Amino acid sequence: MYKIVSKKLLADGIYWMDIEAKRGAKAAKPGQFLIVRLDENGERIPLTVCDINEEEGTVAIVYQILGDSTKRMAALEVGDYFHDVVVPLGQPSELVGMSDEELSKMNILFIAGGVGTAPVYPQVKYLKDRGYPCDVIIGTKTHSTLIMEEEMKAVAKNVYVCTDDGSYGFNGMVTAMFNDLVDNQGKEYDLVVAIGPMIMMKFAAKETLKRGIRTVVSLNPIMVDGTGMCGACRVTVGDEVKFACVDGPEFDASKINFDEAMRRQAMYKTLEGKKALRNEEGSTHKSDSCAEGAAK
Repeated sequence: MYKIVSKKLLADGIYWMDIEAKRGAKAAKPGQFLIVRLDENGERIPLTVCDINEEEGTVAIVYQILGDSTKRMAALEVGDYFHDVVVPLGQPSELVGMSDEELSKMNILFIAGGVGTAPVYPQVKYLKDRGYPCDVIIGTKTHSTLIMEEEMKAVAKNVYVCTDDGSYGFNGMVTAMFNDLVDNQGKEYDLVVAIGPMIMMKFAAKETLKRGIRTVVSLNPIMVDGTGMCGACRVTVGDEVKFACVDGPEFDASKINFDEAMRRQAMYKTLEGKKALRNEEGSTHKSDSCAEGAAK
């Protein structure tokens, strides 16, 4: 059992929780994710690790109420427990493996869309702790849906907020904010990390790659069971079949077929779509390595 030690409302229907998971807090790295289950028969819910406090032995999650399971999660309070918390899963951000010499030569920009602000935060915090603060764009529909602005300002070099409706900050989407920074404010970047809805990452990467900037995106939005066995997060990266939950969730944006990934994401929401994908993809529908491991 894993105790909830803090909870706060970030915006309507969006919550932050700190969960006691001592061993997980020691092992988790920025970019990785976890799986929670509310009870023994509960749905497996993959969520990005949004913060790590090794000293307190806690990991943080941010989630939005989208269905029954997340609605039940929102009803939990401090002192309540999750039945299971499996952490860490997936691969850490590539930034974790970079040397000080490499990071010192890079200007890094993070582009966060909506709830994607949460998985951006631990990477920005990690860079700040190592002495390499970076810039962050946060995009959201309107001012009332903006999350973690102050938390991000505490760890970033600069935070640029943009809203689709112009109710706060820059009036426009993250792509317009990015182009304004480069074209009008003289910003130069060597690496962009974009995390948010698939459609946002697709068009953000389109703009950054057009300027020759290496770009990494997180495919955590397409994950379902978090083990590679359900086939939901199967994606083509270059000429290879990858699984976001096992091989990622972060990948080189220039190698991702976003249209294919979004098509699969839409199809996977129906039973007919799942069956069609299984038939279409055959033996590559699931991750062999995970299936073999589960069988042992």
